[in-house]
Amino acid sequence: MPFWRKVDRLRTFDEAAAYARCHGDRDDTVRVVKLPPRRARYDLLATGEEIRRRLEERIDARDADAALTPSVTPTV
Repeated sequence: MPFWRKVDRLRTFDEAAAYARCHGDRDDTVRVVKLPPRRARYDLLATGEEIRRRLEERIDARDADAALTPSVTPTV
């Protein structure tokens, strides 16, 4: 005959019950407020594709500048 153990199921708590369970009874100085959703911290100035394109332009400009300037080798 197998021994079946009773499974304890956890119940969900609301915020008031969770606070009471962790910190004891709530007094008048503690109250639950609902905050509005956070706004975006900053607006993105460029997408990843724009950043990649600008990087390629800078690399191409650097290669063009290197081709125009003559390479001088120091003589020892």
